Amino acid sequence: MRTLSDMLAFAVTTGMLHFELTAAYEIFTAPQLDYEVAICGNAPVRVGRFTLEPDLPLDRLDTADTVVVPAIEDVDQPLDPDLVLAVKAAHDQGARIVSLCTGAFVLAEAGLLDGLRATTHWAHTDELARRYPRVEVDPDVLYVDNGRVLTSAGKAAAIDLSLHVIRGDLGTATANTAARRLVVPPHRDGGQAQFVLAPVPSGEGHPLTELFEWVSKRFDQTITVEDLARQANMSSRHLARLFKAVTGTTPLQWLHTQRIRRAQELLEMTDDSVDQIAEASGMGTATTLRRHFHRTVGVPPDTYRRTFRPVGGR
Repeated sequence: MRTLSDMLAFAVTTGMLHFELTAAYEIFTAPQLDYEVAICGNAPVRVGRFTLEPDLPLDRLDTADTVVVPAIEDVDQPLDPDLVLAVKAAHDQGARIVSLCTGAFVLAEAGLLDGLRATTHWAHTDELARRYPRVEVDPDVLYVDNGRVLTSAGKAAAIDLSLHVIRGDLGTATANTAARRLVVPPHRDGGQAQFVLAPVPSGEGHPLTELFEWVSKRFDQTITVEDLARQANMSSRHLARLFKAVTGTTPLQWLHTQRIRRAQELLEMTDDSVDQIAEASGMGTATTLRRHFHRTVGVPPDTYRRTFRPVGGR
């Protein structure tokens, strides 16, 4: 019998939105990833305008390594009790549970969000908080990672959370490859506001597009806000407002995050020493890199490299 051990399973039922399901499915089934993906549901289910034939029944979720719960189309309708019980059983067996958009209502109904910070689509955060008062609902973020329980806001944020999961499992370089395949930005922090218009401008015409490219070639250099403003041909104040609208953060914080991401890629893809990577990413010294890297990523650079660099290097 086929097992879901070390597999990623989608928990589906009739009445789910097809965008979040199909987008996440497309991401996690990318050929360069190591996931073996299954769709679990009881009998054929209606997803948007399509009928979906699951691979396995819902009761097989409890042997999955990761369970993804897509968005529920109508949160005012009663939730499928079989789905709720199956997701709870999977969590009780140690699975990581990831909800996309209004899939958070399933997790909350199962009691998995009690005492935890969580999010969902901004249009439904008030209802989630009202219905489940033990959940700390945050309406102003793209996604929340509590370790074994993760929730996202709507639509594009589901893609952000999926890439975040890949980044944690397989490393930054792999997540960036998956993002390039989908032609989407490789990283948006979970704390970024839901109302951000665009995380990283793409294509010609946006005033920050050339600036981002300019910065990406100069991580090893000292760059100030004044340098950014001068390069963008605008005042520092206007640049700050534009950055807030586009990235949800300040120019310096954005630059700091990009330096950390660059350090992650170098740790994964090169044999450079931490000192060399600190210089190449603009962190200056290994001590500075280790301090900021640990604070941002959660582990020291050496530990990160051992985790995400395959045996024998690349």
